[in-house]
Amino acid sequence: MSGNVIPSSMQRSYDNFHFAPARNHNGILYFSGQIGSGETAEAEFRNAWELVGTILREAGLSYEHIIEFTSYHVGLQSHIGEFMKVKDEFIKEPYPAWTAIGITELAVPGARVEIRVVAAE
Repeated sequence: MSGNVIPSSMQRSYDNFHFAPARNHNGILYFSGQIGSGETAEAEFRNAWELVGTILREAGLSYEHIIEFTSYHVGLQSHIGEFMKVKDEFIKEPYPAWTAIGITELAVPGARVEIRVVAAE
């Protein structure tokens, strides 16, 4: 499969903001960053990982196909433990490569994390 991966629930963002949730190139799926929502950090992190899962399923893949991800954190040190706990609900062995980066802000005001994934068929 080649080309954009756009779950129907994300079509509006694609149309309005002109970026694909993910793009498949030669069997490698490159994601745009996924930002979750929720009243608590835990809920926000879980929602972001669920969005990743929605895109993976649309491409016919699962969390096991993730080979690398980068997480961008506002307030990294204050919530990294909570993020790791939620991450482990979705990501199992063999674990992918991971880079966590602390930043000052994200595109969605008040968001704490954005997750960018690379997955392979």
